[in-house]
Amino acid sequence: MKRTSFVVVALLLVLSLVALTGCPKKAEVSSVPEPQPQAAQPEKVAEAPAPAEAVKEEAAKEAAPKETAGLQPVYFDFDKSFIRDDAKAAMKANADWLKANPNAKVRIEGNCDERGTIEYNQALGQRRAASAKKYLTDMGVSAKRIALISYGKEKPVCKESTEDCWQKNRRDDFIAE
Repeated sequence: MKRTSFVVVALLLVLSLVALTGCPKKAEVSSVPEPQPQAAQPEKVAEAPAPAEAVKEEAAKEAAPKETAGLQPVYFDFDKSFIRDDAKAAMKANADWLKANPNAKVRIEGNCDERGTIEYNQALGQRRAASAKKYLTDMGVSAKRIALISYGKEKPVCKESTEDCWQKNRRDDFIAE
């Protein structure tokens, strides 16, 4: 009797060990959006601008949506996700712009500085974006018009390891869609 109970316990131990080692690990989750396919457009035949002019044109095209949208970034304190007093004017301006453009949608991109783990900064960037969304909805902007994404520390605007640089990276960007 003793021997059979020993065999049963040993068998259960071996089976549980096999089951635990065979379980899948956590899946990696990324908050970086997948590129969206663009509809094919007919090609236009035009003269190619000189290389220097092409670079200037491309830079102007990239900068134009942010400038013409009238949306301003907001900045955060280290390890914080609340809207600071000095950012409230920018948030009001963003809300006013969205109210004046009722068909426009906005994507709030939460960003962090380089300090901290990838996972922590992803979560902090998400909290920052959610804080800005709540602020806008409290000011009367429909939540349906606001999308959120966190880039964590993956999209720095400054790459130096200084406090001034880190401050520039602790931000929410508002992108009109």
